[in-house]
Amino acid sequence: MSLPLWKRNLYVCWFGAFATAAGMSQIIPFLPLYIEQLGVQNTADIEKWAGLVFGATFLVSALVSPLWGSLADKYGRKPMLIRAGLGMSLVVFSMAFVQNVYELLALRMIMGTVSGFIPASIILVATQTPKSHSGWALGMLSTGGISGSLIGPLLGGFLSQFMGMRMVFIDTSVLLFCAFLASLIFIKEKFVKSEKKSPSFREVWSLVPNPGMFVAMFVTTFMVQLANMSIEPIITVYVKILAPSAQNLEIISGIVVAAAGLASVISAPLLGKLSDRIGPRRILLCALLFIGFVFIPQAFVSSPWQLMGLRFLMGLAIAGILPSINTIVKKMAPSGITGHLFGYNQSAQFLGTLGGALLGGHMAAALGIKYVFFSTSFLIFINAIWVVVSTLLARRSKQRVGAHAR
Repeated sequence: MSLPLWKRNLYVCWFGAFATAAGMSQIIPFLPLYIEQLGVQNTADIEKWAGLVFGATFLVSALVSPLWGSLADKYGRKPMLIRAGLGMSLVVFSMAFVQNVYELLALRMIMGTVSGFIPASIILVATQTPKSHSGWALGMLSTGGISGSLIGPLLGGFLSQFMGMRMVFIDTSVLLFCAFLASLIFIKEKFVKSEKKSPSFREVWSLVPNPGMFVAMFVTTFMVQLANMSIEPIITVYVKILAPSAQNLEIISGIVVAAAGLASVISAPLLGKLSDRIGPRRILLCALLFIGFVFIPQAFVSSPWQLMGLRFLMGLAIAGILPSINTIVKKMAPSGITGHLFGYNQSAQFLGTLGGALLGGHMAAALGIKYVFFSTSFLIFINAIWVVVSTLLARRSKQRVGAHAR
């Protein structure tokens, strides 16, 4: 029996998301070492350039994501997958041959401009999947990116050690090219090109049924990414504080970071199915509250293994957040502006990644790592309250409209 079109496209997008995440996560851990190889010797200068090179991609991506979302509404989702896969492959391949850090920074900025394979996959899957299966499908898709992020650093470390850091970029470009080919050959999309002019930001929001609820979803995406990324860059430092005499510090830190990702891979499809049964808003709210509570004891652990256990528990809940948000956006968004709204949500995610990396490092340096956990927990709880209030207001608005209609 042949697979329905939406399910076949889901599996192709899963592979593309896996290849993209595996490829990109190979690069990030070795950026400081690559910058040093390019001639930057002073430690403070290496750290400064690493921050610039890392953040440039996410800042540019946040700015251009709404544009790609609007083009997806106008020309279809498959062209966006092809563009992102091929564009990223060529740019990353070029990174293997840079001669100085300025060229690397410029290519990272171009990378932010052409990137967006995973966001385009989310839009394609969200718009093609029947509503009764959208939670499961988006949860399943998220496991592709998470799995790739877990495997990427291991593959990158092996290649870097035995074949050199420049080979990591070439390998990454090959993986991205595979994502491009898979999209070009196997993705099928029945899309009628719109002849209408792309609506402006103001026109998009005039078409949104519940602007307050959409804003709450975008803020939640930003906050969750901010909370996650405020911790990840300083995990190695925290592990060193917890176990100063431990051998194989890098391996232990890698296990601690991977624990949350592994838990998310396990729970994402299950939470997606549950979301289809009881509704994505309930999953979202429960996940936010659970994560808010689990962040607090991470500030009081006495060993890396306790931290790993708590990060695993946190990963079980994190897996339900972004798929739930994407399901809510998909169900509420008018069909003509779905790509626009997903583009705004992706901008929020990229800004959260950038803001979290900056916030965590600066707060840890100024107040201590424990306060990073406290502050992120507080922000998550505030966000959960906002989601509840926005949901209640949306329901009241719907009831008022229904009453007037009668």
